[in-house]
Amino acid sequence: MEIELDEHAVLETFRLQATENPVYKKYLELLKCHPEDVQETGQIPFMPIEFFKTHRVVTGSGKETRVFESSGTTGAQTSKHYILNEDLYLDSLESGFRFFFGDPDSFCFLALLPSYLERRNSSLVFMMDHLIRKSRHPLSGFYLNNLAELAENLKSLAASGQKTMLIGVSFALLDLAGQFPMDLRDVLVIETGGMKGRREELTRNELHDILKTAFHLEKIGSEYGMTELLSQAWSTGEGVYRTPDWMQVLIRDPYDPFIRMPDGKSGGIDVIDLANRYSCSFIQTQDLGRRNPDGSFEVLGRFDNSDLRGCNLLI
Repeated sequence: MEIELDEHAVLETFRLQATENPVYKKYLELLKCHPEDVQETGQIPFMPIEFFKTHRVVTGSGKETRVFESSGTTGAQTSKHYILNEDLYLDSLESGFRFFFGDPDSFCFLALLPSYLERRNSSLVFMMDHLIRKSRHPLSGFYLNNLAELAENLKSLAASGQKTMLIGVSFALLDLAGQFPMDLRDVLVIETGGMKGRREELTRNELHDILKTAFHLEKIGSEYGMTELLSQAWSTGEGVYRTPDWMQVLIRDPYDPFIRMPDGKSGGIDVIDLANRYSCSFIQTQDLGRRNPDGSFEVLGRFDNSDLRGCNLLI
C-alpha cells in the first residue's frame, strides 16, 4: 500500500520555500503562481533541476557547511547543492536506510566507487563514508581498484554470515564479476549506475543478468539518488524503487510539465523531498520513469536533450 506524504507538511514546506528561497520564489513569479492560492500538493510547481547548475538554491539566510557537486565532463557546468543543515541530511539517510534494510550499525559496508573517489564533494561518497563509520566493522571501507582484496573480504564475510552490503558503480562491479565470480547469495549487492564511457553501455537488465550470474544472486539492488536530493530511493531488485515516507515521486507529461500522468504511464520524474527543506523540495528531474499504483516507480532513461548524469542512469 502506498504511503501518502503528509499534506500539511508538504504545504508548510512549499510556503516556506516560496517565501524564503529567492530562486524558487522568482520561478513562481515567472509562472504567475501565487503561493496563497496553492491549497493542495497537486497545485505546486516543480522547479527544473538545471537551476542547481546556475544558481545558489537555498531557503533561508543560513551559511552552507558543505557543498555537494555533481560529476561532469571536462568543461561542463556541474550542479551544486549547498547544505545548510548537515544533520537533516544525515537523519534522512539513516532513517531511510533503517526503513529499507535495518540498522546500519549491524552491516559491513564495502564501497566500490572508483570514479566518485577521484573527485571532491560527491554526495555518494559522503553518504557511504557516513555509513562505513556507523558500521564500525573492521572490513568496512572504500575499495578503489584493489579488487583482489575486496574479493577475499567478500568471501570471508559471506562465509561468516555477517550482514554485508556491496555498493558500487556499474563498470567496477562488472570488473569484479569478470575477474572474481563468487557466491554472494547472502550479500546485498547494490549498483549505482555510471558507466561513464568506461565500457560499452548496457541496459539495466543486461547489467543485472551479468551480475546475478557471476554472484549467484536472484536480484541486484539499486539506489536512486542525486546531488540535488538529500533523500534516496532504493530498489531491492527488478529495478522497482521505493521511497521513504518523506519523499514521493510523481510523473509529469513529457510535453507539458504541469500535467500529471496516471499510474502505469511513462513521463518525466518529479520528486518531492522534504529533507530538502533548506534548498528546494520540489524538483523536476530530467529522468524518465513510470509510477506504479503502490507508489513505487521505475526509471526508464533520460530525456534526449538533457546531459548525461553521473549518479544513476543506464540509458
